Amino acid sequence: MAHKKGVGSSKNGRESASKRLGVKIWGGQFCKAGNIIVRQRGTVHHPGTNMGMGSDHTLYALCDGTVSFKRGHGDRSYVSVIPAEKPEA
Repeated sequence: MAHKKGVGSSKNGRESASKRLGVKIWGGQFCKAGNIIVRQRGTVHHPGTNMGMGSDHTLYALCDGTVSFKRGHGDRSYVSVIPAEKPEA
């Protein structure tokens, strides 16, 4: 009697669910305060003006406006939100 399992079931089970990372709202698109702009592992993109960064490096908007991607110091990618003009009441 063999004491090793067959090759089938014992070698399965290491497939993890995808984490849905990446840019969610692109440059030039409108976003609302609190919208997630980028989900990432590490700082591929850095927060610019009107942006916040979560503990998992997620970048999110702090105000309503238009998303902007720019290259900055040391060829880093910075993401900013250009605030929308408030209509006169």
